[in-house]
Amino acid sequence: MELTLNNGVTMPALGLGVFQSPPEETTTAVQTALATGYRHIDTAAAYGNEREVGEGIRRSGLPRQDVFIETKVWVSDYGYDEALHAWDKAVGKLGVEQLDLFILHQPAPDRFDKTLEAYKALETLLEDGRVRAIGVSNFMPHHLEQLLQATDVLPAVNQVELHPYFAQPAVQAANAEYDILTQAWSPIGGITFYPGWGENRKNVMRDPVIAGVAHAHGKTPAQVMLRWHLQQGRSAIPKSTNPARIAENFDVFDFELTAAELAAIDALDTGVRSGPDPDVPRPERFAMVIPEAEGE
Repeated sequence: MELTLNNGVTMPALGLGVFQSPPEETTTAVQTALATGYRHIDTAAAYGNEREVGEGIRRSGLPRQDVFIETKVWVSDYGYDEALHAWDKAVGKLGVEQLDLFILHQPAPDRFDKTLEAYKALETLLEDGRVRAIGVSNFMPHHLEQLLQATDVLPAVNQVELHPYFAQPAVQAANAEYDILTQAWSPIGGITFYPGWGENRKNVMRDPVIAGVAHAHGKTPAQVMLRWHLQQGRSAIPKSTNPARIAENFDVFDFELTAAELAAIDALDTGVRSGPDPDVPRPERFAMVIPEAEGE
């Protein structure tokens, strides 16, 4: 299933995410995913596994043009020249000459002037053909408005936390208004039970409504949630290093949710974010230095 971005580039709707995938497991996970049928891999400079993603793609034996590669600029590389160099680092680690989608990882509101300069660098990379599409991640509607007032190229994608317990309708509406594709990270609610972001979380994988829909279709809760994203026109990038889970997450193209089922899942939204708030600066985290491609 392909989605067409606002600049005409097509992107596989379902991708493999590698957030928190240990480098030593990432190469095998990518290779497994590509053997399963995935053709879209999402990584980021901040994940520390771009090199292993590139190795997994090479080991797959697939032609470069058959794999859609998405990666992200970290905040410590914001600024015009810095973001141009972030591209050098990314392609050097991935072992490619062009990126399919290059996005800013955070709005970083405490240094938004640098964010805007970084985005202008992405516009240059797009014009030069070094990337095929550009976008943003974790941008709320007010961040998008500020960005669009100061730049020329609409983001093709806005990647945000989005799952049944946190569906971000205002963000989805703003993205739709500007013809920006909504891409879901934590699409099956994984971060709702990651350690470190708070306690007393409800695990969306055990939600009785989703369990009922899954039972009706002979599918798993994860498959139902991914189908929910796809049928509503979103991209989703589930993360796994487990071969069985990687295969399960891709087996979502042979059933369809009813309008009532989609509405029931929509109604689960709590409005409560599980990941970090994009409006809260994290200076120590933002200062993390991204290593050069050579000499690591």
